Amino acid sequence: MSGGEEEERDAQGLTAADRRRRRQRSIALALALGLLVALFYLVTIAKLGPGVLIRPL
Repeated sequence: MSGGEEEERDAQGLTAADRRRRRQRSIALALALGLLVALFYLVTIAKLGPGVLIRPL
């Protein structure tokens, strides 16, 4: 290593910066997946049209 400094690593061999990047990436993926689910839901409702609400119970 440069300067003889060793970064502290956890049991999985990750540094604090690695864990922070992994968490940020996980949050970004979760948001992207949530937006995709919402988009599919909205497109499905739009394709069904307003007639889906007018039905006999």
